[in-house]
Parts: sequence; C-alpha cells; structure tokens
Amino acid sequence: MKSKEEIIETNLKQKEFYNTKKKNFATKLWSSVREKTLKKIRRNIGILDESYSLHKQWFGDLSNKKVLDLGCFSGNNLTLYLAENSKQYVGVDLSDVAIEKLNKKLEHIPTAKALSVDFLSDDFDESDFDLVYAYGVLHHFQSPTVLINRLNEKMAPNAHIVSYDPLETSLPIKIIRAIYRPFQSDADWEWPFTRKTFYQFQNSFNIIERRGLLGKSKWFFLLGFLPMSEEKRIEIGKKWHKEDWEKSSTSLSRLFSCMHVTMLMQKK
Repeated sequence: MKSKEEIIETNLKQKEFYNTKKKNFATKLWSSVREKTLKKIRRNIGILDESYSLHKQWFGDLSNKKVLDLGCFSGNNLTLYLAENSKQYVGVDLSDVAIEKLNKKLEHIPTAKALSVDFLSDDFDESDFDLVYAYGVLHHFQSPTVLINRLNEKMAPNAHIVSYDPLETSLPIKIIRAIYRPFQSDADWEWPFTRKTFYQFQNSFNIIERRGLLGKSKWFFLLGFLPMSEEKRIEIGKKWHKEDWEKSSTSLSRLFSCMHVTMLMQKK
C-alpha cells in the first residue's frame, strides 16, 4: 500500500490526466460504455435524481456549516447548491484548469472559493469542515488509511461525509474490471471499493445511512433485447432499483451485489 508521499507523487500524474483528458483506446471505450450505458440506466430509472435528492437531505441545514467539496473538478451537480447555501464553501481539485472554470461560477458568492491543491498536501491548510461532499472521489486514493487519517484531521468534531463511489464487490464487475485494468490510463488512481475498503470506512466512521445502486438493476440493459414496450422496461427497472435501494441499507450481501454505494458517515 502506498504512503502519503507516494500518493501525492501519483497525484501529479492524475492532475496532468484531468487537465488534458488524454485517454488511451481502452479507457475511452470504458468511459463510453459507462456514459452511454450506466449513466443512461441511472437516468432512465431515476437513480441519479434520487441520489442527488438524498444527498441534499443528508446535507441538512447548511447555513452554519463550513463545507469541503472534495474532488469537485469544475463543479458537480450539487456544487452551486452547497456554495450558495453554506456558511463557507471550499472546493478542492487537482486540476487547475477545472478550478479556474469553477471559480468563475462562484464569483457571485463571497463565501465560496475553489482551490487547485492536493488534499493530502501540506499546502492545503484549511480545516474544521462540518461537511465533506465527496462525489466519486474517495476511491481515487489507493490507501484508505491515509485518506481516513487526513479526513479526520480536516473535519470538525461530529462532522459528516456524504460520499458516492463505485464498488468492486460483485463477481461480474470484478471480472470485467480485472480484464480492463491493465489497459486503463487512470489505473494508478482508480481503486473501486472492495469489501475490505468498505469495512475500513465502517470501522473508522459511524455510517448513519447507506444505499447501494445498480445491483439487480445493473441488468436493466438486457430488457432491451426482450419484446416489451419502453414503458414496461422502465417500470421493471424502477422496481429493481427500489429493491436495491431498500435492501442494501440493511443487507451487506445486497450492498455487495451493487456497482455503486452512497453513504452518510459521521466522524467518531
């Protein structure tokens, strides 16, 4: 497992990658599949909207909270919501190109700023965050221990984390990723959660609520090969998603059958 210093060194390559978006063929292909298939599934059966709605609910009243939008790039779906409603907003990303764009979006908000800095670096001296929003970010750190220690350093007492990350706990996805991994451009900073990673977060924070996504519903695309109406396909997809959503909150086996997990965690 890499040390903090080694991860910071790797992040220099990650910064260049996200600044230039230079991907090899395998990475472009996987990105295309992810965008055209998985994101389409999440959109069609309401997974994206439900996730964002739940995140807003988990944020609670932001008026007295200092918020860290970790790995925000040029702004995610809820960046402006956080910036406009919190006491203080700090967006952080490795990409200076993306941060320049985000700061332009934040110009009308005096209590908001975005920084191009490595979260692990000593150059990032902000602290006492009441809320950390990490949408698709925590899995970019190879060492959960290093990340967890840094989060605890930067969070205020009883602070919360709202996260959303890919899982590598279902056998079909594990096999696909194992085949793809040797060829991907961003392998050095793509570490989908394993069971071990999940348990590390569970042991380090109080997981107040969790939801798994794309478990049974990841097979939604197969319905396109069956003779049925689009309306019927969507109806079945929503039913499968509801099963994933509800059962994964209490069943680890159902959670680990999913492709993604979103969690509300509190500092111990």
